[in-house]
Amino acid sequence: MPMLSHAVYFTLKNRTPEAAAALVAACRKYLTGHPGTVAFSVGTLADYDREVNDRDHDVALTIVFESHAAHDAYQVADRHEQFIAEAAPTWAKVRVFDADLAEFTAS
Repeated sequence: MPMLSHAVYFTLKNRTPEAAAALVAACRKYLTGHPGTVAFSVGTLADYDREVNDRDHDVALTIVFESHAAHDAYQVADRHEQFIAEAAPTWAKVRVFDADLAEFTAS
């Protein structure tokens, strides 16, 4: 059974460092420690101005789940729902990329 990579890219209405820091803090508060989480990472747009980089986001979140079932349980978890209720008003756009992982190696 493949693991699932759940990558979310948030573009904020207020595109300031302070607003990005607040969303990063909310991700850490509400989205860490869910059952079935293999890896969690959140951060802000890197300062790379390369032609291939998509720069239309302020905060990037990646969670690797041990299974689709773990991801599905996360989606309806109270803490995830609370995160959406509190943070969604700050979002101009959200893009979600889910992918099955053939293998995952933490280095």
